Amino acid sequence: MNKIKRLHQNLFLFCLLLVVGPSSFAALPVAVDGSKLPSLAPMLQKATPAVVNVATKGKITMRQNPLFADPFFRHFFNVPNQPLQRKFQALGSGVIVDAKRGLVLTNNHVIEHADQITVTLHDGRQLDAKVVGSDPETDVAVIKIPAKNLTAIKIANSDNLKVGDFVVAIGNPFGLGQTVTSGIVSALGRSGLGIEGYENFIQTDASINPGNSGGALVNLRGELVGINTAIFSRSGGNIGIGFAIPINMATQVMEQIVKNGSVRRGYLGVQVQDLNPDLAEAFDIKRDTGAVVNSVEPDSPASKAGFKAGDVIIAINGKQVKKAWDVRNQIGLKQPGKEVTFEVVRNGKKTQLTAKLASMEDQLPGQLSSINDRLEGVSISNLAQDNPYYGKVDGIIVTDVTQGTRPWRAGLRKGDIITSVNRHNIGNVKDFVELVRHVNGPLLLRIIRGNSAAFLVI
Repeated sequence: MNKIKRLHQNLFLFCLLLVVGPSSFAALPVAVDGSKLPSLAPMLQKATPAVVNVATKGKITMRQNPLFADPFFRHFFNVPNQPLQRKFQALGSGVIVDAKRGLVLTNNHVIEHADQITVTLHDGRQLDAKVVGSDPETDVAVIKIPAKNLTAIKIANSDNLKVGDFVVAIGNPFGLGQTVTSGIVSALGRSGLGIEGYENFIQTDASINPGNSGGALVNLRGELVGINTAIFSRSGGNIGIGFAIPINMATQVMEQIVKNGSVRRGYLGVQVQDLNPDLAEAFDIKRDTGAVVNSVEPDSPASKAGFKAGDVIIAINGKQVKKAWDVRNQIGLKQPGKEVTFEVVRNGKKTQLTAKLASMEDQLPGQLSSINDRLEGVSISNLAQDNPYYGKVDGIIVTDVTQGTRPWRAGLRKGDIITSVNRHNIGNVKDFVELVRHVNGPLLLRIIRGNSAAFLVI
């Protein structure tokens, strides 16, 4: 819907929903010796009642230059009052996955910032929905509607999908109402696109249009295989490259949301990079897929399991690892406390290591204000591998700053990269916390924002 990310020059990703392009059977004749022609109608009669339209209303906080928050600046330059929020209305789609409990799967970006959510069913009923929980890292959200006379869709095993399988997309393009289109699976396991934090997309040649985010991607049996999410486009129109979240990933996230209200991610404690031909030759490995461990954090589950720099991870719980993204996805989607078996190559020989995952949340401080009150309203994290600064600078990223707090008035913003505190360089969250914990006075932060750097005093 409104979610847009620029990948290359004049190339955009629009987080809308996937709808498949021209019908795969458009070229069939009208009749063949009087016999009935193939039709998707019987399957769709079972699947479409589970796909709903989602309308949202809410408010978005407007970003302002920090100088505008300074009363002296506003008075001296006679700056007029500006609205801090603007109202919005948006349309998307969703899929009923549990009729007894009234649970609907959709995208996080469909319901983000919404104060009011209205779900319109296939039969025309309009119901108020409540948010059960959401996970921005995977763009999955779960909402709840009154569980009365609902039809849930049957869920497939998305691991069984193959390139070339026919799929059908169902959604609400441009607010026109429920629309169905068909296409094929163009590719599997797409990652590293920068759309979400955790990516393992199904690529399809479906037509993507505004209003389809959160809709269903189904197979020819009418079973749900994915949640339509984004497109790759130069102008916002369909060019045959669309992406859906595999339903196996979406249901993993949904189960945690329903059980805990949020997602708790497993933590291993390694930094990895893709295995390329040069590294494979250097490590004497006769393969070109895997993830090379380039560092192991002290006292982490990886350290306790015996991981060493130079290990090449080739499988996790028996599932092949092709790239570094596979490690991040598989670990990040497992709950803390789970034991995970890794197949690694070390010094040219295969071996197995078993690690008990810790909690990602336990690695980060809950409230920075409890460590230093000057950091009230600030959230931070280590740089993820998909961040353009990863591997290029040492530091941490600001994931949120509450408007009106002292750090916000000082000019700190979400997305800033903090590289030093009081002229001491930092490499990770642990370094940052240790430094600010012992500071009683002002904090001098060096930040990187875009292509420029600056110092801020809090």
